[in-house]
Amino acid sequence: MKIIDTKFQDSIIIEPEIFGDERGFFMETFQVKRYQEQAGIDLPFVQDNYSRSSRGILRGLHFQKNKPQGKLVRVVNGMAFDVFVDIRPKSATFGLWDSCILSSVNHLQLWVPPGFAHGFYVMSDFVDFEYKCTDYYDPRDEGSIHWSDPDLNISWPDSGNIITSQKDSEALYLNQIQF
Repeated sequence: MKIIDTKFQDSIIIEPEIFGDERGFFMETFQVKRYQEQAGIDLPFVQDNYSRSSRGILRGLHFQKNKPQGKLVRVVNGMAFDVFVDIRPKSATFGLWDSCILSSVNHLQLWVPPGFAHGFYVMSDFVDFEYKCTDYYDPRDEGSIHWSDPDLNISWPDSGNIITSQKDSEALYLNQIQF
């Protein structure tokens, strides 16, 4: 696999090795030893999640307040604009964001370490999104940053046609959240 750096020291994009021919392809989506040795991901994964969303849906920017989750994310079908924001208060990159396109064509994976908010926007007719988490989801611990926070100034594609949940549309701006 190939490791691609992001603007954050702890977050990486992983390009897995694809074995394919006219019949299709095979790829290894996770293997503990390889991901520890080559990607530096040494936290245990305790929960796998799978979601499907339609074109124009934006989910996020989500995080866990007291029990932050690391997430290894990928798109199984479709294409998404994936965003991650450093919300570690003592980090030199606090409040900065980065993004990548995840798709069923490029097969990229993104490692979002604990201490980051995460979200994605669906660019295809639908997207099947899969992610491994390093801690259990706890709805009482959930936080969300508004996707259009002017201090973050995220360049979402097609931002005039974004559809969010009520929870995400009522999310706070980063400067309103106590960490």
